[in-house]
Amino acid sequence: MQKSRHGVDWDLLRIFLQVARAGQFLAASRRLGLDQATVTRRIRALEAALGVRLFDRRPAGSALTAAGQRLIAHAERIEAEVLGLSSAFAQEGARIDGAVRVGAPDGFGTLFLAARLVPLVERHPALEVQLVPVPRSFSLSRREADIAITVERPAEGRLRVQKLTDYALSLYASRGYLDQAPALRSRQDLARHRHVTYVSDLLFAPSLDFRQDLGLGDAPEFQCASVLGQIEAVRSGMGIGLLHDYAVARVDGAVRSGIVNVLPKIRFTRSYWIVTHADIAQSAAVRAVHDYIVAITREARISFIGRRDAAG
Repeated sequence: MQKSRHGVDWDLLRIFLQVARAGQFLAASRRLGLDQATVTRRIRALEAALGVRLFDRRPAGSALTAAGQRLIAHAERIEAEVLGLSSAFAQEGARIDGAVRVGAPDGFGTLFLAARLVPLVERHPALEVQLVPVPRSFSLSRREADIAITVERPAEGRLRVQKLTDYALSLYASRGYLDQAPALRSRQDLARHRHVTYVSDLLFAPSLDFRQDLGLGDAPEFQCASVLGQIEAVRSGMGIGLLHDYAVARVDGAVRSGIVNVLPKIRFTRSYWIVTHADIAQSAAVRAVHDYIVAITREARISFIGRRDAAG
């Protein structure tokens, strides 16, 4: 087994980090590909080596003790060194392997990224890419994601942050809805319509709250937390939705059905950012996935912001 520079078995620290991040021995064992009994034995061995208890077992999971909380910082520094070592040798031709978890909003992750990962994993057969939805609150330091796509630039933490792209949002409605709804000729008419929006207390970022910008006041609304769900609601005639242009093109264009851009002069621009924790940013696997996402997003810039804006 590999020893850390502190004399503690790195394999035990690796398992400790997985249990700490998962909050459960069972969940950690699944991530590690080990049975739960083995994970339990390894944690007990680490506790014996250090002479402290690291976890309090509870019905809902396992919570770190004060000693466990102190160990986290040391273990993550050692993890960063191990990943950095792997990266250094990868630069000399070693294969890229391991699991990299990418957290992304459902529009970007489902409608853009998922369909474009095949060339990456074919190029690196030993690389495992995990694509997960990003909740409103998540922690890169706890490795809930190795790479995160966010809709606002993070302001705090030891993070590597890079802008991916701007993207545009426009107003859409189904032809069926427009045929039976009040006339829609100007921004002032919007308050007379029902709107498809995000669930207000589940917004990914304050910058995605457009009600005030649109002057909706007390206009009725249907709230949906998913971009895909919003598109389907608009298509079904639920109301008017401010939707990602690239997402509408991907979904509605594929089925050649019924939603149209209304009041096309009303258009909003927001941004996607790609974020990694500084401790693992130089990992060969993380860097390979990061650079690939940056490259394919730049290639698809026109689909995110439109041909006219891309030329500007």
